[in-house]
Amino acid sequence: MHDDRTAIRTRLARAFQHMTAPPDAPRGGFSAAARFATQPRPSDPALSPRRNKSRWTRSATRLGIALLILLLAPLARAALPIERIQLPPGFHIEVLSDDVPAAREMTLSPQGILYVGSMDSRVYALELRDGRVVKRHVIASGLTMPVGVAWRDGALYVSAVSSIVRLDGIDTHLDNPPKPAVVTSSLPDSRHHGWKFIAFGPDGKLYVPQGAPCNVCLPATDPQRTHYAMIGRMDPDGTHYETLARGVRNTVGFAWHPRTHELWFTDNGRDMLGDDIPSDKLNRLPRAGLDFGFPYCHGGDVSDPEFGKDHPCSAFTPPVAQLGAHVAALGMRFYTGTMFPPEYRDSIFIAEHGSWNRSKKVGYRVVRVSVDADGKHAKQQVFAQGWLNADDTQWGRPADVLPLPDGSLLISDDYAGAIYRVTYSKP
Repeated sequence: MHDDRTAIRTRLARAFQHMTAPPDAPRGGFSAAARFATQPRPSDPALSPRRNKSRWTRSATRLGIALLILLLAPLARAALPIERIQLPPGFHIEVLSDDVPAAREMTLSPQGILYVGSMDSRVYALELRDGRVVKRHVIASGLTMPVGVAWRDGALYVSAVSSIVRLDGIDTHLDNPPKPAVVTSSLPDSRHHGWKFIAFGPDGKLYVPQGAPCNVCLPATDPQRTHYAMIGRMDPDGTHYETLARGVRNTVGFAWHPRTHELWFTDNGRDMLGDDIPSDKLNRLPRAGLDFGFPYCHGGDVSDPEFGKDHPCSAFTPPVAQLGAHVAALGMRFYTGTMFPPEYRDSIFIAEHGSWNRSKKVGYRVVRVSVDADGKHAKQQVFAQGWLNADDTQWGRPADVLPLPDGSLLISDDYAGAIYRVTYSKP
């Protein structure tokens, strides 16, 4: 938003110059004296240049003062109603930044730089110190929905629909970021579910999913579902891209269990089957090659009316947990910090972006799932809510979560363009 403020101030300055210029001044300058010197003096005293100029001067002064106040005054942003967010006892939430438009995935470098992808064309870097943002940077722009960001060996990897790019040595070049180097440009270019959450796994591979290019379909060019509705991985240089899991409609959040190192991920269910089916899912991938059912089966137990025949849901890998229909479960992370109470260790935080096609909205919150490492005994509870108003409007939409080394938890919000920080102190 800093860039937007600069543009607004520039426009105001130009308006100030234009509106306070004499009526006869040519565009771009104040040459009234030269103009008056070359014109005959009117015979009517009321139309004399001196009197006319005096009237203009008084009006211009008043207008100029008003515009100058507006020009120099801070362009204040309405404060986010953070007091509406409800949390368990002992937890507190604050706005870390409200200046990250369309904020989506987050990643943290070892130097304490928070990188944030967006649904806009830009990637942001926030310098953190003692739980506060001390400086904000735009480190890339002009990219296609650069939602995903992942850090490795001094470089930031960014997803941009059909490509993955890399910003080398970015921590030390925030004010003069390098030109993005292309890691790969061979990914599908469909924008429908084309934005990508990305992350490096314990195996050193970059995990890159590809959502279905539709609400529900089986593309004729991809009958084996190896290019769409899948999760893949590649080497850091973009080579050896392979399919790990099929039948994944659209995952925009995944992480590895801190003890087993198995991949867990959220998956968004299809639309247009009513308010209450199918459910979004939390899935576990204990080995490569599993099939999670899309487009034949949804939510683990709903057969697709068009594609489900001869493909029973029992043939596919069931979810660890059903998260609810249309909640739009996005970013998820395991909590391994020590700030929160002990029962929070190894549990999963999930950002629910919220429904768009349900008669009464759901989601717009952060939930916590406690579950055994083998995927059994999953229990879901609301952790943070209040972004959805009583009148079914919303002022925010959680998109990702990220634990910090101090044990606090960050939440990104692409609707409000904000990053929140949640802390805990024993009540």
